[in-house]
Amino acid sequence: MDLSSLKPAKGSVKKGRRRGRGQGSGRGGTSTRGHKGAKQRSGYAKKIGFEGGQMPLQRRVPKFGFTNTNRKEYKGINVGVLQSLAESRNIEKIDRDVLIAAGLISRNDLVKILGKGTLGKKLEVHANAFSKSAIVAIEANNGTAVKL
Repeated sequence: MDLSSLKPAKGSVKKGRRRGRGQGSGRGGTSTRGHKGAKQRSGYAKKIGFEGGQMPLQRRVPKFGFTNTNRKEYKGINVGVLQSLAESRNIEKIDRDVLIAAGLISRNDLVKILGKGTLGKKLEVHANAFSKSAIVAIEANNGTAVKL
């Protein structure tokens, strides 16, 4: 056996359909493209959203709203979550690295501490923003809220 005698398995390779090679081929004339119109021409490509000349949906529906380019999107974390995190890991300082390691935020998230839940431990919390109720809850246990 040598490389020159190798062949694909019987029936695995089919010949392509030869269109536009005369009437005798069965696919001559219009070459299965139908009569006239853009779809019959070479180079035809339908535009995205084209609906056959009907006004497309994205033009029928009115524009509305406003996008504020200066918006800051914060990831909210409640005080109760900080309490359970501090108890499970036995720590007194919670910063970005601790929250990332716990899987609560990702690298690029801005963090805002919110006041839902109870805090029963003295904590030093570092975050981008705090709600008023969160500051009250943290400072009630002699903790500190450090704004980054």
